[in-house]
Amino acid sequence: MDPVLIVGAGATGLTLAVDLARRGMPFRLVEARTEPFPGARGKGVQPRTQEVFEDLGVLDALLAHGGQYPLIRAYRGREVLGDQRIDELREPTEQVPYPNILMSPQWRTEQLLRDRLAELGGRVEFGTPLTGFTQDAEGVTATVGGRSMRAAYLIGADGGRSFVRKTLGVDFLGETLETQRMLVGDVRLTGLDREFWHAWPGESGALALCPLPGTDTFQLYAPPPADGAELPTLAELQDLVTATTGREELRLTELVWLSLYRANVRMVDRYRVGRVFLAGDAAHVHSPAGGQGLNTGVQDAYNLGWKLAAGTEELLDSYERERLPVAAAVLGLSSRLLQRDATEGLRRGRETHQLDISYRGGPLAPAGVETASGLAAGDRAPDARLAGGGRLFELFQGPHQTRLIFGGSRPGTDSPGERSFVITEESVRAVYGVPVGSTVLVRPDGYLGAIEVPALTAAR
Repeated sequence: MDPVLIVGAGATGLTLAVDLARRGMPFRLVEARTEPFPGARGKGVQPRTQEVFEDLGVLDALLAHGGQYPLIRAYRGREVLGDQRIDELREPTEQVPYPNILMSPQWRTEQLLRDRLAELGGRVEFGTPLTGFTQDAEGVTATVGGRSMRAAYLIGADGGRSFVRKTLGVDFLGETLETQRMLVGDVRLTGLDREFWHAWPGESGALALCPLPGTDTFQLYAPPPADGAELPTLAELQDLVTATTGREELRLTELVWLSLYRANVRMVDRYRVGRVFLAGDAAHVHSPAGGQGLNTGVQDAYNLGWKLAAGTEELLDSYERERLPVAAAVLGLSSRLLQRDATEGLRRGRETHQLDISYRGGPLAPAGVETASGLAAGDRAPDARLAGGGRLFELFQGPHQTRLIFGGSRPGTDSPGERSFVITEESVRAVYGVPVGSTVLVRPDGYLGAIEVPALTAAR
């Protein structure tokens, strides 16, 4: 079997590689960079992404290294203006075990994904750029690291400047907001506590220093340099910090990473061209508002992995039809939040958590039964506690699809790629809102594939 060629070893490409590795599907994961990305950049891991990472075996390590978002403390010089929480803390429930956004610098998230990939026998081939490819009805011929190879499919997860997307000629529709520019970087410093996300608003942009959990660094946001100017040096950043904060004791000791950020709001009009697929920033780029970019890319990969493994045209076509509308909706959300931040300050709610994303009405979830609790095919399958102390998510964990049988008996043998469980708990049946005798099919990516109820109930 020819491997799947994944181009780009960011969070999207790594997630897809981990999913394929646990399925025993051959792949190559190549990255043009010679070493891992060093910056914090996308640091918010949303609740739905945490559920994905639990399934992939990454969440425990992520929770051990990550932490909650701190209060944002605003200043005018040394004067404290007030504190604000970016998102209200919520208590876990049986249906939503991870209700709060988790902060983890992007380099750490990717490191933990690489560690998990290594446990599964995979690796990243750094310093191995894709320089060309062609495709035919049977596969893709690609030049990787100066050598030709044959692949069953090629996945472009190579970022906003995607070589794969440009080679395909797929349009990247949208705009670059030149008015939305800022410096973003990681620094080490002394003289500032790590209890708060410290921010000094200003007319030309805010200066902010956010402590990154599990590290000794802060993520820095600062007004951009003049057009055409070079990125500031550590000494120049120090002068800016001193002038803005009035704190001589606040000393920058190291500039770990720095970049000039421009707000791009763009997306493709196609996720698939023949045997080549786009995912993550190669398919959509967002403003940072709401922490949606990395999370949407991870879930692109999570949607695609099981479909690549199955290899049917119906499933492969459904990737674009399910994920393109999601990207468009998330892009709109990020843009709305960016506008709202300018007038109302930073505040977030459930709309950013990605728990309510649904594929209802899509190619794999035609209109049908809606249960008493409001669930339908295409919705996220909620978690629930089982009488023996376990959870539904533990039954779902793995590369299989899951059949929940509410009453009745388990079939003698499961279909290939499927595991069946008889659910007798009334509390779980109430969560799903189905009568006794119903069957619920949960896809490998944790969404409801089908809901079957007794004929009498369906007729009503």
